[in-house]
Amino acid sequence: LECKHIINIGKASILFPSANEVFYNPVQEFNRDLTCAVITEFARDQLAQRGLKVLVPGETERVVVSLAEEKNEADAQTEEKKNGGEEPAVTTTVGEKCENGLRVLEALAASGLRSVRFALEVPGLQSITANDFSTQAAALISRNAQYNEVSHLLQVSCRDASMLMYEMRGKKNRYDVIDLDPYGSPAPFLDAAVQAISEGGLLCITCTDMAVMAGNSGETCYSKYGSVSIKARYCHEMALRIILHSLDQRAAVYQRYIQPLLSVSVDFYIRVFVRVFTGQAVVKNSASKQALVYNCVGCGSFHLQRMGKRTAHGKHSTIHCNTPQLLQFRSALLHAGHRVSLSHACKNAIKTDAPPSVIWDIMRCWEKANPVKREKLSETSPAFKILSTEPSLQACFTVREDANPQSRKRHLTRFQENPQAFWGPKARAKAGGGISGDLQDRRKQFQNKRKNQTTDSSELKKFPCKRFKKVSSLTRRNRPWEVFAVSDTSHLSPTSLAFHDPIVLV
Repeated sequence: LECKHIINIGKASILFPSANEVFYNPVQEFNRDLTCAVITEFARDQLAQRGLKVLVPGETERVVVSLAEEKNEADAQTEEKKNGGEEPAVTTTVGEKCENGLRVLEALAASGLRSVRFALEVPGLQSITANDFSTQAAALISRNAQYNEVSHLLQVSCRDASMLMYEMRGKKNRYDVIDLDPYGSPAPFLDAAVQAISEGGLLCITCTDMAVMAGNSGETCYSKYGSVSIKARYCHEMALRIILHSLDQRAAVYQRYIQPLLSVSVDFYIRVFVRVFTGQAVVKNSASKQALVYNCVGCGSFHLQRMGKRTAHGKHSTIHCNTPQLLQFRSALLHAGHRVSLSHACKNAIKTDAPPSVIWDIMRCWEKANPVKREKLSETSPAFKILSTEPSLQACFTVREDANPQSRKRHLTRFQENPQAFWGPKARAKAGGGISGDLQDRRKQFQNKRKNQTTDSSELKKFPCKRFKKVSSLTRRNRPWEVFAVSDTSHLSPTSLAFHDPIVLV
């Protein structure tokens, strides 16, 4: 490959060819930054148990933020010191090979950018295997490893990702960290991944097929993940539970179970970090973590899900009243004896273990203090039915101190800002190279193609669409005829949905 471009990301300098032969997506920069941070903390924890201390360049003092809102940060730091005990005497730092360190696999490495960053930014690594099925990608990974002087840590592999992981299922051959960041769905690789990860190892999974997981195609979602996605206000929160549910079921086949560490919904993708353990007794409890979801199309409530995201903005619009302040609504739930936290997926949303009946009782109490004009409500509307029932509890909207979490008080970043316009997924890499057309021009060309459909055949010839694919041009008696293949437009309706137990740390 002739490399003409050098991209500096983190501490890595990556060579890229001029043609679009190897996939690279600059939008995933936050994904890569987050992965380096998570693996660093995972290495710190694992190597401490092996008598090693990792040294992170530039780190003077660790900032510990408790994810449990009932604990403050001082308590979290004190607890960490108690659990840590004496610091290990042997140290390891970035860039050096640690014989007792972690073995990392990037199964779908493309340019090798992520693996090179691991070698330059994550301490305590024994080896990094950067694998890609493309020979062009494998050659580029090797060049980037040499260019960044990390060949002593980074091993290049040109194999089928699933076969490589299946061959490493033996307990002595398993990887400590496996990173899966495919173009689209990770479903084909999950079965091999849950077998090739070591006991207590870290799986890092990315899903970019959000159209499927957010409710646009429930049947496709079921075939890939074993769950039917539905269109709802909490679709991104639901997508996280769908991939966790799928991972849990794949692992349970081999008497293994997952422990989610961090799950995030960012831009056009979701990212989950889970640890995998073996335990028959815990696996038997997997069935109790599933449920059928019954979603109301009128008010947006759902049942049989013990913890889910509630959007206060959506509740007030259903009953046509003004919106309570976020801290007031959180305080009302806390006063009622329920747990509540913020959501990173939507700034106006909360997560709570309160059932829908309590949520609507709180909204009924709020409406009594901020009444709506009942005469304008239709007797068949959801608002009229909801407000006609008296609340079974008396909500208290006095703001509590613990209603405002430590992360919010410290103004920690919860929603990433897009660094430039049209920040989204890029075009798929082409095996033969070549530069794809302007993405914005293609978006304008296909905009509203399903809303403004036409039946005029003369217009269909000018409109490129997958449903009307030109097959051939025939000539009969010197007269041209055009033949089109029209796909079936029938649709199936989703029937059921299974969720993983809602464990999402934000």
